[in-house]
Amino acid sequence: MARTAEAFAPAKVNLALHVTGQRPDGYHLLDSLVVFADVGDRITVTEAAETSLTVLGPMAKGVPADASNLVVKAASLLGVTAQITLEKHLPAAAGIGGGSSDAAATLRALCVLFDMPLPNAERALSLGADVPVCLRSGWARMSGIGEVVTPLENGVEWPMILINPRVEVPTPTVFKALKEKNNPPMKTPFPDWQNADDARVWLQNERNDLEAPAIAAQPVIGAAIEALRASQNCTLARMSGSGATCFGIYPTKIARDDALRVLQSAHPNWWVTATQTIAA
Repeated sequence: MARTAEAFAPAKVNLALHVTGQRPDGYHLLDSLVVFADVGDRITVTEAAETSLTVLGPMAKGVPADASNLVVKAASLLGVTAQITLEKHLPAAAGIGGGSSDAAATLRALCVLFDMPLPNAERALSLGADVPVCLRSGWARMSGIGEVVTPLENGVEWPMILINPRVEVPTPTVFKALKEKNNPPMKTPFPDWQNADDARVWLQNERNDLEAPAIAAQPVIGAAIEALRASQNCTLARMSGSGATCFGIYPTKIARDDALRVLQSAHPNWWVTATQTIAA
């Protein structure tokens, strides 16, 4: 019987995302506080003579199952072949690292299956800017073009709602529309994330530099952020990544779940889900 390995591909959430410059080769320099949520996709890999990909799940529609998918590229990067099943629960092109997290989870699963070490950040970066941070899947500061990942201590489990108004915003379009590309980095030192008041104040003074150009491209993103901000007990609402997914943070699971019911009722055609950050 062929051996199998599995891995979880959690949603990536940029609590803050600062664009601090642009290299001569066009790549943008970032400074971002990245966390991961307990909702995501699932990867299963099985030994096989050649690589194949099957995409299942509620968000499978439109996801390529050929060599253009990052999970197939992840197998090629490692030089192995496997039958890969991707169970898709996260919306695609949504600013929450779905494809990158899938690729990172595939790397983790394949390295278990074939008893190999994980690739370093430089190799992982060849699959995409978010892959190195997704490979670790914990609280981290991501900088450079994505290759510099600094793990952070004292991560916490914050109740959260993710909203995607079911529009796609191509990342190149958002970066191209960004008027100022030399912005200040995040303020340091970071707060003690265990102190909810200090963490909230710090986060409120940070930003996502891609939020404004993404809203200009798809104004419904602004409506999603305002819906979260207007929900009872929401302490912070912001867009993640280059959009279109937005997040709201809540003080308790009860408060989050109360807000969730209202938001789902008011926006039945949006993707609205409850989650929480992973503390590790």
